[in-house]
Amino acid sequence: MEYLTKYPKTVSFVDGPKRKKIGVDSQDGVEQLHIVVRKSFNELARIFAQEGFTKVKFEHKQPGQIGHGFNLKLKKPWEIHVRMVDLKKGLIGIHAEVEVSRDYLQHLFSQRTPVVYEVADILRRYQIEYDIWHGRIRKTIQEIADNYKIRLATPSLPVFAWKPMLFVIGTIGAIYGWKYITTIV
Repeated sequence: MEYLTKYPKTVSFVDGPKRKKIGVDSQDGVEQLHIVVRKSFNELARIFAQEGFTKVKFEHKQPGQIGHGFNLKLKKPWEIHVRMVDLKKGLIGIHAEVEVSRDYLQHLFSQRTPVVYEVADILRRYQIEYDIWHGRIRKTIQEIADNYKIRLATPSLPVFAWKPMLFVIGTIGAIYGWKYITTIV
């Protein structure tokens, strides 16, 4: 099942260029934008937990990342992964992306894309003010003129859940191990 989303395309800044197009790289996809809030990590963690997010146990931590990231299962096989970083002056930056769930082997090499609207919707529900920050230009986005339409295609191979695979491999290994030990004696 594919995942469809929108992402800012043409933006204007609070104190800068009138209009700027968000870059797209054929290898990395769209440039990462960040949601910036004036809340504590604990308060944001509580909000994400209320929304159904769970702590990510194994992840590659980003520079400046606070604590563990959070993920929320979307329609199979997708999940949204949120990380928070400590910015200056009491600000928290929220980085979010949609990717194949870590429950599947394809998570390691699948397509992913940054998202902002999904997190912005959550923040609006809790009446939390936020800004969208363009890290490369180092300016706050004032207005979004139009959006990219992003389509994440379902992996071409069927998704493989790795946890049941470990059980099967472990069971087969135990049977062969037992067989080997009993033939030695």
